[in-house]
Amino acid sequence: MKLQHLDTVMFMWCVSGHKSDKLKPFANLISKTGDGYLQVALPILLLSSDKGIQLFIATLVAFIIERPIYWLLKNTLKRNRPPKAIPFFKASIVASDEFSFPSGHTSGAFLLAFLIAQYLPFLSFLIYIWATCVGISRVLLGVHFPTDIIAGASLGTALGFLTIIMIGQ
Repeated sequence: MKLQHLDTVMFMWCVSGHKSDKLKPFANLISKTGDGYLQVALPILLLSSDKGIQLFIATLVAFIIERPIYWLLKNTLKRNRPPKAIPFFKASIVASDEFSFPSGHTSGAFLLAFLIAQYLPFLSFLIYIWATCVGISRVLLGVHFPTDIIAGASLGTALGFLTIIMIGQ
């Protein structure tokens, strides 16, 4: 079985039926928190915490690295989003760009989660729950396949790790 076929089967299972319809308002709200505003606001709000300045610097460096890599991957691989790949399917929202792989919302959410977990570990559980919900919301809203989410989470986590190594904190 090809990966694309398996991904489509998993996607259709996630978005079909009443289970996903009931979650769409919540998914829409969570998805919007992954638009990037939280990635800016949260490090600023946490500046006065014990390691807030280090978190702020790491977040700035990490997103300067992450955004171009994410954009390059997305626009090189050019994977169609579910509504374009599945002729009969309509997404619940309009995606902010044309291509699907990797999920930028998920990449940004997991990058922020990784960095916060490094500097303020007491927030780890909550921030990783949020990042996971952002990824799931993108599938439920019909704009990403499950492997887009896995790739986004992996990209964000790997670049967070790389940032910590680079800045030596």
